[in-house]
Amino acid sequence: MANRTMKYAQSVKGTNPQYLIEKIIRSRIYESKYWKEHCFALTAELLVDKALALDHIGGVFGGSIKPTPFLCLTQKMLQIQPDKDIVIEFIKNEDYKYVRALGAFYMRLTGTAADCYKYLELLYNDYRKMKLKTRTGKFELVHVDEFVDELLHGERSCDVILPRIQKRQVLEETEQLEQRISALEDDLDIESEEEAEGEQQDISQNRSPSPIEQRHRERDRGRRDGRRHRRSRSYSPSPHRRDYSRSPSLHRRRRRSRSRSAERRRHHGDRHRHSHRHHSRSRSRSPHLKRDKKTEKRKKAKESKVEEEEDIKQANELRAKLGLKPLRT
Repeated sequence: MANRTMKYAQSVKGTNPQYLIEKIIRSRIYESKYWKEHCFALTAELLVDKALALDHIGGVFGGSIKPTPFLCLTQKMLQIQPDKDIVIEFIKNEDYKYVRALGAFYMRLTGTAADCYKYLELLYNDYRKMKLKTRTGKFELVHVDEFVDELLHGERSCDVILPRIQKRQVLEETEQLEQRISALEDDLDIESEEEAEGEQQDISQNRSPSPIEQRHRERDRGRRDGRRHRRSRSYSPSPHRRDYSRSPSLHRRRRRSRSRSAERRRHHGDRHRHSHRHHSRSRSRSPHLKRDKKTEKRKKAKESKVEEEEDIKQANELRAKLGLKPLRT
């Protein structure tokens, strides 16, 4: 009796509303604890309180195929068949996202194609996150607009096969629906206007220059060519350049530079020898340091053994007084 459809309920899609959910899942819902405790003798008014308490959506989960409270409340709505106004209020509710998802899911199961597109497309602007319980019992994040898109274009949602509906294009051709205006259309218009302005600027920049502008460009071009020519002449060898190799002052400068370079090499060689000697001395000292460290380690080991022997002696004296066996040495 508790699982029967109400007498005043009308058939949906030519069948009993409860039969929109498969028999296996429907029997699991009837056997679930949530259905027996929270959905017994539930009316449309009390259903609102249960919907407000939802904290996730989903179908069935676990190895024993347990239904979620979301699916149980959907089955109860199919059983009692609340008024269409109540379902629309569920969908328009902006404060509770799970109530909105419940109303959208019920509308998709029982509503006509025109009603589904008319009321569910309003939820495309809702980008809030919801928790979805998967088959393994884990939770995943899903946005409201993703859930609505799955309802309108998918074949299955929350482990329930969705009834087929006509495509929106067919309804627009038969004038049952108006053409959908996207909320992003204004932004797209602004972007298209900006692109058109950018193309006009590019065209204006690529236009043919006036005769005055062409003269200025040629004059600037000639100046640049003259500068490049002067730079190249300054670095290129010329046969008319004066030969300074025969002058005595140039010979003196060359000798001085050679003597200075020789002194620098000697000084550099002395520094290199000094550093090499210092490095060899440090190498020669290193084995003495290693020997000193080894002797220190040996001394410390001997001292630690002596201390351990003294501690063991004291402990044996105390154990002898107490009548216990001495420690091993």
